[in-house]
Amino acid sequence: VQLQAFGGGLVQPGGSLRLSCVASGIVFSINKMGWYRQAPGKQRELVATIDIGSRTNYADSVKGRFTISRDVAENMVYLQMNSLKPEDTGVYYCNAVWGSRRLYFWGQGTEVTVFS
Repeated sequence: VQLQAFGGGLVQPGGSLRLSCVASGIVFSINKMGWYRQAPGKQRELVATIDIGSRTNYADSVKGRFTISRDVAENMVYLQMNSLKPEDTGVYYCNAVWGSRRLYFWGQGTEVTVFS
């Protein structure tokens, strides 16, 4: 599975961005897709996931502000980010959990910078 993420950029606090990720390869075995982020000097952390049944999971820090969605037919996953805060700054990585062995695949990352 190959993942390509895009849509990052510079935005002021309170602004919005929409991240997109397209999956290619043997995509029919993807169980779950999601977004993780890594801020400078910090570990990578979960932002949001969506599984094959469209059940979603969010980090507490983004609940009510971010929305993850998935277009299975187009092999896409999106992250709508509203009310962005400086602490949302980081590199955002698309993730896919694949197959019965639950292998993790990662995209190349897209950078989000929230500045005033």
